[in-house]
Order: sequence, then C-alpha cells, then structure tokens
Amino acid sequence: MANKGEATRERIVAAAERLILSKGYAGTTLDDILAATKLTKGAFFHHFAGKAELARAVVERYAGTDFALFKSWSERADRLSDDPLERVLIFLKLFEEYLDGLGKPFPGCVFASYTYESRQFGPEVHEYIRTRLRAWIGLYEKKLAALIRARPPQRAVTARTLAEMIATIVEGGFVMANAFGDATWVQRQSAEYRRYLELLFKA
Repeated sequence: MANKGEATRERIVAAAERLILSKGYAGTTLDDILAATKLTKGAFFHHFAGKAELARAVVERYAGTDFALFKSWSERADRLSDDPLERVLIFLKLFEEYLDGLGKPFPGCVFASYTYESRQFGPEVHEYIRTRLRAWIGLYEKKLAALIRARPPQRAVTARTLAEMIATIVEGGFVMANAFGDATWVQRQSAEYRRYLELLFKA
C-alpha cells in the first residue's frame, strides 16, 4: 500500500510540474491536476494539504532531478579526462547532447516559473530556490576553479563569474528556445561558451 501511495503522489507531482511549466503556477488549478491525473479530490487531499504544499513538492522534485543529472555529467567528465579544460568542455558537451536527444525545446525551468510568479510563494520557497541554484552553480565553479589553477587565463576572471555566466546562458536560453520554438537554442549558446573558454584558456 505504501508503494501505491508513493506512486500516486509522484504522479500528482509530475503532472503538476508539467502543468506549471505550461500554464504557470497561478494558471494551474486543482481541477487541471485532477483531470491530468484522473484522481478525485479526496485522493489529492490524502497526499497534499493544498496547492501550496504541492508547489513545494514540485520544486523539490525538480531540484533533485536537475541536480542529479548535472552531477552525473560532471562525474562522467572527470572519468573521461584528467585535463581540467577538457573536463569542463566535456561537462558542457554532455549537457548539450542531452538536450539534442529531446528533439524539442526543453519545457522550461520550475525555478524560473516560480521566480516569475514570486508573489505566489513565501520567502522559504525563494530561499530554497536560491540554495539549489547555488548548488548547481557550484558544480560549474568547482571545475572552473580547478581549470584556473592549472591554466592561467588570458584575462582576469574568477571561477564564480564564469559559473554564473553559464548558468545565466542556460536559464535565458530556455526562455528563448521556447519563445522561438527552437530546440537547438540552448545548445548553440552553450557551444559558444565552450569556444569562449577555449580562447580564454588557450595554451
């Protein structure tokens, strides 16, 4: 019974995430969620006290899945090369290949969706998002710091600003990809960032 309950809860959260990315948090109603999951109100409220509690579950699920993906690419890049520059470039390339495999624009970012509708959420949700974004940026920063130690860059930069730069490219790229219906937008910008790093850290 516990497994069935967990599966139902996961179905609700997954459906809510898709709806929020498509319609926004405010535009997603309980009726939308019930229609998408084919559940009754009673079944919904068995798992969640209300929409606010569901919203927190959605952002936590998204953060966990997102970070796990990037962590796996980071670790794979480290296994594939001992060179700090190659590790960063492979890390970025693995992300690009993942997006290529989707065949359509990435649906968006729950963090961005929640930030756009900031008045819908309390300060604890916003702090959670900032914490998770810092962790994501930290994956880049760690690799970039190792690169800077190993190879002096052509101009003065910090690992933090380079990490913030790619995070901004990715998040902004999702918006542009969906606005133009262009499934390759983020990959192209990530590839430009890779070329920038190659120039910045050329021997």
